[in-house]
Amino acid sequence: MRILLPVLATASLAHAVSITGCHKHGDDVYCLTDDGGEVQVLLDNPPAGDPPSEYTDCHEHGSTWYCVDAGGNDVEILGEITDSSTSTNSTNEETTTTESTEESTEGENCHFHAGVEHCLAPGESESGGSTSESSCGIQTRDYDMPLRIGTLFVVLVTSSIGVFLPMGLVKLPSATINVWASTIIKQFGTGVILSTAFVHLYTHADLMFGNECLGELDYEATTSAVVMAGIFLSFLTEYMGHRFILARAARSAERSQPAENGSNISSKSAAEQEPQPHHHATLAGLGHHHGGDPTNPNTKLSVLVMEAGVIFHSILIGVTLVVAGDSFYKTLLVVIVFHQFFEGLALGARIALLPGRTFPSKAIMGGVFALITPIGMAIGMGVIHSFNGQDRQTLVALGTLDALSAGILVWVGVVDMWARDWVIEGGDMFSAPLGHVAAGGISLVAGMILMGVLGKWA
Repeated sequence: MRILLPVLATASLAHAVSITGCHKHGDDVYCLTDDGGEVQVLLDNPPAGDPPSEYTDCHEHGSTWYCVDAGGNDVEILGEITDSSTSTNSTNEETTTTESTEESTEGENCHFHAGVEHCLAPGESESGGSTSESSCGIQTRDYDMPLRIGTLFVVLVTSSIGVFLPMGLVKLPSATINVWASTIIKQFGTGVILSTAFVHLYTHADLMFGNECLGELDYEATTSAVVMAGIFLSFLTEYMGHRFILARAARSAERSQPAENGSNISSKSAAEQEPQPHHHATLAGLGHHHGGDPTNPNTKLSVLVMEAGVIFHSILIGVTLVVAGDSFYKTLLVVIVFHQFFEGLALGARIALLPGRTFPSKAIMGGVFALITPIGMAIGMGVIHSFNGQDRQTLVALGTLDALSAGILVWVGVVDMWARDWVIEGGDMFSAPLGHVAAGGISLVAGMILMGVLGKWA
């Protein structure tokens, strides 16, 4: 992801006949002036692919600059364009350079991909051209460390509220409220996990593997292959775990079989005659319904697999948040706070459904999630002056972990949460009343949309 600030061109176009090195930042087209300054080209219909490499015959109408495209049409140029031959402009250039050091280092245009800084040297385009050594090196700048230390605790508190709130809802006295709370929070959490897997992690990994500082990959489907590996590892872990649980349960049943067959038969007959209690799909009841059945989606093993994917993701979030530049940091922080709260709700809802008491097992699982992003932030602060987000090894490591996490959450979100709740017999929503189905469906889509929107900034 990247944050683009309007670039005020302090270089003169009065003596320039063209602007070159045109490239795209998102959907916007930017070009470079003769002295390396950057200006935005305002287009009604930006090209879907690469923009024209240059615009010629630049001229001024009043206070607005225009250049001519290949078809002979004037295109407006956004930026404060002044005459560099005057001393006033030299003063303005010094001031502007000072103010823009957060996003530009020694003439480089720096922005962010998925929280990792990406810089272009003067004359270098986003979608082509050579990558200079300086643009892939460490970008030195001053960081507001007190701000980062303070916001570490903000993230800690927000993550804690998100993950522990569903556990508190188990104590709701009203069964009706409990049912609705369970439906809404669980399905909203499913949407959050799905969106996190595809919009955040998969996209982030693809950006890492596509970074020009990494070089061209021999295998273009690297991101998809690593995501698939994450899905397979999740499947293998759950399958082997469930087989182990079944085998252990069978051995336990054999050891506990009564010695006297007559007494055993009598006990079975009495048990069969007793009416079985009806289990309502409440937030509290679901955690105990078939709690020992390894095929139940709310087993501890399934939740642990889900938490593993979330933890890999969260620690990377903490590191990349802290090493972001100050102007980008505040925007990214707001997004991460919401992200961690929503993801905490998703994980906390599944932890709350596990059988047993909240302490110590559930509290430990929730506490690990609450602490992991602040731990990542602390690591980031420790390496903040030596971290290079464009180093080849760093890009490979971040891309691989993001893609693996995406695969884990794809498995958990699609199989353990979405399918088992909705289309597999015995799921919460399979034969639920229409009111609960509507609430669950709306919550599911809301989780997808909200987390998907956050993907624009993080």
